[in-house]
Amino acid sequence: MDILNKAMTGKCERPIKVVQFGEGNFLRGFVDYMIDIANEQGKFDGDIVLIKPIEFGNLDMFHKQDCQYTVSLRGNVDGEAKIINRVVTSVADVVDTYNEYEKYMGLAEIDTLRFVVSNTTEAGIVFDSTDQFEMNPPKSFPGKLTKFLYHRFETFQGDKSKGLVMLPVELIDDNGIMLKKCVMQLIELWGLSNAFKEWVDEACVFTSTLVDRIITGYPRATEQEEWEKLGYEDHIMVTGEPFALWVIESTTDISKEFPLPDAGLPVIFTDNQKPYKQRKVRILNGAHTSFVLAAYLAGKDIVRDSMQDDDIRNFMLKTIYDEVIPTLSLPEEELKAFAAEVVNRFNNPYVDHALLAISLNSVSKWRARCMPSFLGYVEKTGKLPAHLTFSLAALMAFYSGTEIRDKALIGHRDGQEYNIMDDRNVLEFFRDHCEKDTASFVKAFLGTEDFFGQDLNQVEGLTDAVVTYLDDIKANGMRAALCRIS
Repeated sequence: MDILNKAMTGKCERPIKVVQFGEGNFLRGFVDYMIDIANEQGKFDGDIVLIKPIEFGNLDMFHKQDCQYTVSLRGNVDGEAKIINRVVTSVADVVDTYNEYEKYMGLAEIDTLRFVVSNTTEAGIVFDSTDQFEMNPPKSFPGKLTKFLYHRFETFQGDKSKGLVMLPVELIDDNGIMLKKCVMQLIELWGLSNAFKEWVDEACVFTSTLVDRIITGYPRATEQEEWEKLGYEDHIMVTGEPFALWVIESTTDISKEFPLPDAGLPVIFTDNQKPYKQRKVRILNGAHTSFVLAAYLAGKDIVRDSMQDDDIRNFMLKTIYDEVIPTLSLPEEELKAFAAEVVNRFNNPYVDHALLAISLNSVSKWRARCMPSFLGYVEKTGKLPAHLTFSLAALMAFYSGTEIRDKALIGHRDGQEYNIMDDRNVLEFFRDHCEKDTASFVKAFLGTEDFFGQDLNQVEGLTDAVVTYLDDIKANGMRAALCRIS
């Protein structure tokens, strides 16, 4: 069987418009996939060069396949389970910043270059005061980018039409703002010219973005079967879900230069991404955090099976539609449409999303994802949201254990052990309090400001309600308690 290559795909060579820091699965199954569609429809006409920004790993398979690869999207589309395969030809080359430094810096000299995409993990956008301009390359991603921009500035003698648009997708708040801040700090640290600083500030655009698509990566367990279906070997194929959303916040209008929506792609340009992030965090992530612990103790192991359980599904739907959506600022119909898509995604027949995987760090997740909806509902209605309140009791039940072993608190479900993974101080709290009487346990938990940033016992009626729910779970089991609330 032949390996995928340019001769097979008939790749059309296009001007290099994008350099991308990161060659991993997410960017290739999300950004590069979208650009490929925009190219096919004649909306963009630009190729991408992938940059490997870290020292470890190699690019051998990219070179063997001429950077051609398959994206296989799997999930429910219009009510049917579908697999949608696409060979992506939008990537022209890959470059190693450490072993091909001159080639990497040469990319800054490309006249047609306009966009810089990055996904260097949440830890990638950080200011490193030990980074040095003389390094080839500098250690940090902001260091590499600053030196790259400086070379472009010098190559084109400060021509402001040659500025670049940054499209970071790292999962931190205001990722573009934070990236620009790091670049500006490095300009100061390295003593680079005021003219360059002005060029970065005025000629370059740092967007902040929000991305959403589950990428499940390379299908290692079934690769031979996949190749047989495709008719060729593909060692860098990417699998993921059909749903996607890319929200791009910018003070400069780049929609004409980056017209992905014109190709029917789910890209939103806005001057404020926060309502969209709030929608995602509170509905999608909040739904996960509010139901998975109860679902696990009710006997389920993966998200899809939970969604096919009427009690759990009803609990989740009432949480989202009755308690979360009323606290959000986007139009109600838009929120309901997003919620319906979330349920569709949770039912994906091709993704076995383990509840225990989602359960990691649930205390901090509840604070970030559920507490804003909880407090917003109380403020708006003067009442407790029953399902979000129950989720606190479910969390306490799930986290009940008296032994910490190998950095995990040991819980029990139907006589079987499971690992509760969280920060050490969280695990120690539950180990030390879970066997106290329910009222004392609840008061201690709700009153720990390190967990919630405030004393939740001050919310009228909350302590008593959580005590009632937790006593019900202890006495009758999660399934029976869940039936009463759902």
